[in-house]
Amino acid sequence: MTIKWVKSDPLVMNGEPFCYGSRITVRQLLQERESGAGLTVLIKNHPELKTMGIAAAYAYAAADRARYAEFFDADGSLAGPGYTEAEAAGLPEQYRLPGVVVKP
Repeated sequence: MTIKWVKSDPLVMNGEPFCYGSRITVRQLLQERESGAGLTVLIKNHPELKTMGIAAAYAYAAADRARYAEFFDADGSLAGPGYTEAEAAGLPEQYRLPGVVVKP
């Protein structure tokens, strides 16, 4: 079975895209990241989230930049800390987006 990490349902969270297995929206994750929350903090605050799911949410935001424009810096990267190279080591290539998921 393939998990769809980000889902959108008009009957859940007013249609706002959310992370699989949680009621955390992509927008909420981006707000926390913009406030300085890295992967460790996000997982501590939301233990239902998975490393892959958070990366998928960031990739989802990158694919819909118009919707999430306020979370992108002028250089095109997502605001706030991303994954380190070590944290991103086990992610599939489609989630290892420089400046979006992986950010020094």
